[in-house]
Amino acid sequence: MAAASVRDYREVARRRLPRQLFDYIDGGAYEEATLAANTADLEAISLRQRVLRDVSTRTMSTTVLGEELSLPVLLAPVGLAGMFANRAEVAAARAAEHAGVSFVESTVSICSLEEVAAATKRAPWFQLYVMRDRGYAENLMARAQAVGCRVLVLTADLAVVGARYRDTRNGLGGRVSPVGAAIRGLDRVSHPRWVWEVGIQGKPHTFGNLTDAVPGGNSPDDFRDWVDAQFDPSVTWDDLAWVRDHWDGPVVLKGILDPEDARAAADAGVDAVVVSNHGGRQLDAVPSTAAALPAVVEAVGDRIEVLVDGGVRSGLDLLKMMAMGAKACLVGRPWAWAVAAKGEAGVAHLLEILRDELAVAMALTGTTDVADLGPDSLLR
Repeated sequence: MAAASVRDYREVARRRLPRQLFDYIDGGAYEEATLAANTADLEAISLRQRVLRDVSTRTMSTTVLGEELSLPVLLAPVGLAGMFANRAEVAAARAAEHAGVSFVESTVSICSLEEVAAATKRAPWFQLYVMRDRGYAENLMARAQAVGCRVLVLTADLAVVGARYRDTRNGLGGRVSPVGAAIRGLDRVSHPRWVWEVGIQGKPHTFGNLTDAVPGGNSPDDFRDWVDAQFDPSVTWDDLAWVRDHWDGPVVLKGILDPEDARAAADAGVDAVVVSNHGGRQLDAVPSTAAALPAVVEAVGDRIEVLVDGGVRSGLDLLKMMAMGAKACLVGRPWAWAVAAKGEAGVAHLLEILRDELAVAMALTGTTDVADLGPDSLLR
């Protein structure tokens, strides 16, 4: 059957990917309560249907940090994406460019910044972790700017790594016994299409942005120890000044849930924040992004732009987030599922689905421009 919704792409990805990779996309931290809340809290919000309004023309475009988006969507940074489909980051960036939206390249992407930028005319945004090796982070920022990246997305909620039980069970979050390695191998070979298209044709399977840090690395497993050792629990607000010293362009702080942190981010001079709980993959039992968003928007007012991620599974969800004050939404799992299912065509279709669903939701709530969305569009 043809995929009709975002969740359809999840099901196709589940069938096509080895379990360890599907669970890496699909899973969250600890008991996954926050992961579930991200979608459940959005689903609990009702739209306010309005009738007999002229909605023959609707505007879905918006401008974020000076960059025009044809749809209030960005493709969020997703680590390891090149293990889900052949050169997945390139495929997603091409689909985003064709749709008129922006792609955010992850520090731990399989495809490098240079490979993604060479495949598109629209330069990606770049997501960066604050690393212990500040020199290497400075080099990454320089590389990003050299290929035309305008916007830096600094991830703030990964001072330490949350426990992701599915990854541990599948051998992605710890050392694997010989028996576990054999089971993982059987899991992979039971998906021959993935073996051919990704395992063989999709090489190299290195973290393209980090190859200089791990000479001779041939797989994500070879990079694990170096990456894990780079997460820095000593990072403070003072480090934003260091980032500013090495980045000439807008800086976005990703991982904000608390209004006090949002105000601190504005005081520190960032250009935007992303209300995010890392897709429920870091600290469990924290609020969903839908629950946290309104207070963050109120805290910063018009001082900085507010973006959001987590739980968006439809164009209706986009409308809800915009009505609660977000300027745009980052979607991660949806494009990972779509690229795993059908490559670039899957991501392109996913963006068409979101566009069509948002257009219908706008019409039936009596909205002609996403800029006009507000609390009056919702029933609370």
